[in-house]
Amino acid sequence: QVQLVESGGGSVQAGKSLRLSCAASGTYASPNDVVWYRQVPGIRGNQRDFVAALTSSGITRYADSVLGRFTISRDIVKNTVYLQMNSLKPEDAGVYLCKLDVQGIYIYWGQGTQVTVSS
Repeated sequence: QVQLVESGGGSVQAGKSLRLSCAASGTYASPNDVVWYRQVPGIRGNQRDFVAALTSSGITRYADSVLGRFTISRDIVKNTVYLQMNSLKPEDAGVYLCKLDVQGIYIYWGQGTQVTVSS
C-alpha cells in the first residue's frame, strides 16, 4: 500500500523560507510524477491549485506565482520529494498536498501540511 506523508509546514513571516517534505512508502512503478498543490479551505470550495511538479526524469514545472522562489527536488534514497519555498508571501498560505501520479493509472494523495504566512 502506497502512503504519502507531508511535513515541514509551519507559521512564518513573509520573506522567510520553509522546506516541505513528501515521503513515500510502499511499492509503486516508474515512471511517475510527484506534484505539489495548495488548497485554501473555503476559497473556491476545495480547489487545489497547482504549485510544482517533478517527473521521474527530473523535469520540473512550476506555477507562475512561485517561479523563481520555490524549488522542487527529490532524494531517491529517502524516497522523498521536497519543496523548498523561499521569499514566502501571505498568498502562499494554505494546506500543501503532494500527489503521486503513477502513469495516470494510480493516484495517491497525502494528508497535507499547513503553511501560514503572516505579513
